[in-house]
Amino acid sequence: MSGHSKWATIKHKKAALDSKRGKMFTRLIKEIQIAARNGGDPDSNPRLRTAVLAAKAVSMPADNIKRAIMRGTGELEGGQIDEILFEGYGPGGAAVLVNVATDNRNRTVSEIRHVFSKNGGNLGEVGSVAWMFERKSQVIVDAEKASEDQLMSIVLDAGADDIRDQGGAWEILSAPEAHESVLKALEQAGIPTESAEIAMVPKNTIKLEGKTAQAMLKLYEVLEEHDDVQNVYGNYEVDEAEVEALA
Repeated sequence: MSGHSKWATIKHKKAALDSKRGKMFTRLIKEIQIAARNGGDPDSNPRLRTAVLAAKAVSMPADNIKRAIMRGTGELEGGQIDEILFEGYGPGGAAVLVNVATDNRNRTVSEIRHVFSKNGGNLGEVGSVAWMFERKSQVIVDAEKASEDQLMSIVLDAGADDIRDQGGAWEILSAPEAHESVLKALEQAGIPTESAEIAMVPKNTIKLEGKTAQAMLKLYEVLEEHDDVQNVYGNYEVDEAEVEALA
């Protein structure tokens, strides 16, 4: 089980619970606000377009989306949000990327550093682990909703690069530029998605087991729960049983 891709299936199922919806909305609003700094028209701003699609996918009200865009463009007042990418190592030497959006940089840096050190990891320098990942469109589809052959006939023609079996789900990887065309192809075929995002996908993974695996998953979970954290990516693999034990 890979750090981000397979854990993503569990993360998004958990996010479907009512108790998680507020946090999901907060993250998406921040992403829309940040993306809108480069222009408030989704048609000419690919990052904003992707963020708006993600917000609509979880039924965010149109008024919320509009206000977030207007805050990003400066049409409405709102706190300044800084985007920071933390790089570090978790238990077992796993590489970890943490993307945050914060209105208090000093506080967040201190808190993220504390989370790493308290959970068996440590922050690294800029560039220390980012090279181990590549930016990809990542779409997760429940394995019960479509077969591999069915997906291949749909998404490869739409520009997808690869389909991976993630144990109960399919992971569709594409270049970021193909993200929308892959989603559109799935929508036209009537195939729902568990999640869809532009993610940092590890080029290679390392296998973690036992206490090391549990410690890494715990670090991941604590980071995910932090209010300022937008996304967490890792290059580790663990057995499904390890994830189920933590969940």
